[in-house]
Amino acid sequence: MLIDAAFVAVLAAALAGLALSVLIERQMTPRPPVVRPSAAWALHVGLWLLAHAVLTLVLGRPWFAAAAVSAFLLVLVLVNNAKFKALREPFVFQDFEYFTDAIRHPRLYLPFLGWDRFLGATLGVAGAVAIGLYLEPVPVNRLSPTSQLGASLMLLAFGSAALWLGHRYQLRITFSPEKDVSALGFLPTLWRYGQEARQIPSAASPFQSLPAVIPPDPLPHFVVVQSESFFDPRPLFAGIRPELLAEFDRLKADAVAYGKLSVPAFGANTVRTEFAFLTGIPEECLGAHRFNPYRAIAAGWQPGSVASWLKRLGYRTVCIHPYPASFYQRDRVYPCLGFDHFIDIRAFDPGERSGPYIGDLLVAEKVTAMLREAREPLFLFVITMENHGPLHLEQVAQGDIERLYASPPPNGCDDLTIYLRHLRNADRMIACLRQALEQLDHSACLCWFGDHVPIMPTVYEQLGIPGGETDYVVWSNRYRYPPVVRTLPIHALAIECLRHAGWRDFAK
Repeated sequence: MLIDAAFVAVLAAALAGLALSVLIERQMTPRPPVVRPSAAWALHVGLWLLAHAVLTLVLGRPWFAAAAVSAFLLVLVLVNNAKFKALREPFVFQDFEYFTDAIRHPRLYLPFLGWDRFLGATLGVAGAVAIGLYLEPVPVNRLSPTSQLGASLMLLAFGSAALWLGHRYQLRITFSPEKDVSALGFLPTLWRYGQEARQIPSAASPFQSLPAVIPPDPLPHFVVVQSESFFDPRPLFAGIRPELLAEFDRLKADAVAYGKLSVPAFGANTVRTEFAFLTGIPEECLGAHRFNPYRAIAAGWQPGSVASWLKRLGYRTVCIHPYPASFYQRDRVYPCLGFDHFIDIRAFDPGERSGPYIGDLLVAEKVTAMLREAREPLFLFVITMENHGPLHLEQVAQGDIERLYASPPPNGCDDLTIYLRHLRNADRMIACLRQALEQLDHSACLCWFGDHVPIMPTVYEQLGIPGGETDYVVWSNRYRYPPVVRTLPIHALAIECLRHAGWRDFAK
């Protein structure tokens, strides 16, 4: 039986593409090692060969199939490098869903890749498709066992065996993406994270098993503001005007608790901080779901939350977020977390923006109106948007430098200037909320915290990278005592708020 040239072409294209995949992977940050466990190499080889064999069977063009799989891997590497630069975290399996989000919300994602790289990758893939379809002919006898069909089936069998061997060893992962990529490589880490994501978390919120406590009488209103990208940047550059956060400083001076907040996100991934606050579950209990816990909730997991606990006590639980409720599947997730109502961007006038998003002061007006109309204890969880990047798409306005700095910043700090411009509105929001709560006859507690530090890689190159901690403050319109000042993990903050709002018998 004579082997057809098309049979050899399939094998040659597969081997050439496999070698190219190693070179492409070596362009990643962090750079995966060449020396790695044999099971990791088995996963890499198996995934590549299976993808190539399937495309060859479908298209009948093995070299084009190798180019297409290589192009896809290259796009993943480019996205990974952009993500690592902005967020200090490699691309993980859970990030694949952001490709569809990037189509629906392109402004939130594509600018971090870079329009030049995005357009280059798009044109490159389109060019490869056009050239591959026209320049590589499909063999007439491709379905012969001695032609493409036989070679493709051989690759499918070999790739499946390699994947089975790699899968069988269940490579150990730490769920620290940088460590795992540096130990196992890119494709094996994606595979293992995808495997682990199939497991529904077993962790439960402490609010599902809180001991009986004596509630304050009357039940106080809770206003919790997760302020987008909020942290105190003044230690980053001494030239920032100290009065920029005058209301935040005033709130701290009268607070019952404040300090630094350890959060599981840097620059983005708000839902990690959001979930930790609401449920009280630390990220180390979530496995692969630490990267986006809301996917597991949308799939049926019900961990419990502070909202569901307060709802059982008679609270009306409301989330206010001036962005589409479908983002991060919050429209499906928040009812599962115990929220009665979700107020999204449809409740705001789209013409009243501060920059590209609904401004903090407009959100403060919505909160104030709800407090005035409340006839029952309220739990308001507010997720702001004004300071959401990409900051570099906005322009420094005339007078910004004089208004925001006592001394001008170094070159390359435009993102910081734009950030400070929006941060000033966050400070004004604090003043509005405090005034509204002080005017209430009802007792109330305000908790304010940042979800993560902002994405400003160019600024951090000039001024140094912050540690990643944000700031929190807990304030009451009834209680006055010396504040408790300490660093907290975000998953402990909700109980800290309850303790300082009158549930004083919570164990410390």
